[in-house]
Amino acid sequence: MMDTPVALITGAANGLGWALSQQFWQAGYSLCLVDLDQQGLEARKASLLEISSSTQKIELCAVNLLESDAIECIKDTLSRRFTSLDVLVNNAGITHRSLARETSIDVIEKVMALDFLVPVKLTQQLFDQLANSGTRKKPATIINIGSMAGWMPVMARSGYCAAKSALHQYFETLRAETAHLSVNILMVYPSFLATDIEKNALAGNGQKASHARSTIGNIQSAEWMAKQIIQACHSGKSRLFPSKAILLASLFYRWFPGIYLRMMSRKFKSELSIPAEVQQVANH
Repeated sequence: MMDTPVALITGAANGLGWALSQQFWQAGYSLCLVDLDQQGLEARKASLLEISSSTQKIELCAVNLLESDAIECIKDTLSRRFTSLDVLVNNAGITHRSLARETSIDVIEKVMALDFLVPVKLTQQLFDQLANSGTRKKPATIINIGSMAGWMPVMARSGYCAAKSALHQYFETLRAETAHLSVNILMVYPSFLATDIEKNALAGNGQKASHARSTIGNIQSAEWMAKQIIQACHSGKSRLFPSKAILLASLFYRWFPGIYLRMMSRKFKSELSIPAEVQQVANH
């Protein structure tokens, strides 16, 4: 009997990570689920196991991805029950809603660390295992949850835009350097989703943001996004742009940056009137 394929998903207890966990489980994958929320992971595992399977397995890893030993804990958890790794989903992330000049450097560093450096570290540590699991006909896949904010500026998201832009550049470079190996890289560029990343957004002082977010286009569900991602994964796509309207907006920015910035300033005008106590950073 062939072993079931294995998917490792970060930020798996909620939002898009949980929706992806369900999609991969229903597709017959064993799972290694990573999240900070131990109780949340246990509940998700119990929910998945209600869908009986004699061959699929679930292993949990409750870690703070910003801690120095997190990657080693994940590798240990993965090796405990699995001999291969077919899909790595770099999904865990954080954002902020605060003006660039009023955002603490601590907030910028946290966003850059979780949204950019953690996916890079995890990929570097697990790349050989992925390459060994993949074949020419069926390569292993690294799925990175990027953002259209990595392609164009979005007011009150300067650190997030920087992190997602860095994520895009690193993995597109990695793609070119490893094209001869049996690993596909799927870059996903969502726009605005109804997930906990916005519910848990930071203010400029590192506390939880309390003001409503500004958006462009439709807000889609995590389940809608997860279905598109797994379809793109199975079809071997390299890039997924689920929102054509936002893709066109990013191209518009490339062609007419001045006009785009003026239009965005009008659309996101409310970000300029965030209450002072929300914007005030810790070291002011």
